[in-house]
Amino acid sequence: MLAVVVHAFALRIAVGDGNPFDFFGYFTNQTSTLTAVVLIAVGATGAARRAVPTWLGIGWAVGAACLIVVAVVYNGLVPGTGSAPAWVSGILHVVFPVLVVVDLATARDRPRLAWRWLGWVLPYPLVWITVVLVRGATDGWVPYGFLLPERGLGSLVLHVAGILALLLLLLAATGVWALTRLRMPLPRPSAPRRGR
Repeated sequence: MLAVVVHAFALRIAVGDGNPFDFFGYFTNQTSTLTAVVLIAVGATGAARRAVPTWLGIGWAVGAACLIVVAVVYNGLVPGTGSAPAWVSGILHVVFPVLVVVDLATARDRPRLAWRWLGWVLPYPLVWITVVLVRGATDGWVPYGFLLPERGLGSLVLHVAGILALLLLLLAATGVWALTRLRMPLPRPSAPRRGR
């Protein structure tokens, strides 16, 4: 995933648009990068045969919830937009979100997250949307057309509230938290073969 993000950034640099604040201002690029780093940490923890700590499990779940939003918003609100090649968009907006959710759903070493920690899904997207709205009001740059200030306050509030409701209440965070609370059956150890 990191290689795909770096490749996409290199493509932007090649056409003279290499501002990292703009490139990583996209929720997709930022979330994919951060979630990939979290997954590397989860994998390293598992490889060291240590239990995934709760804080890392929360990061894993937040990444999965945010990637559900990435997939739903991109494929529902703004399909086919952007300058990245189709295969890059496909990986960022479909393949990676699906893989992360399937990984979390089937991982036997994921921590069981308490419902009281569900609020941890909010700080990251709230900081992101605040920065985007401040940038839109000051330098005019926003990553997605539906966040343009000239669309009016009503449109902005509707889209921001809709995205946050999806993230917290609908399929995303609540569903992901529920997945972490399911117990995966452990494989049965095979009986040793008797020698002849």
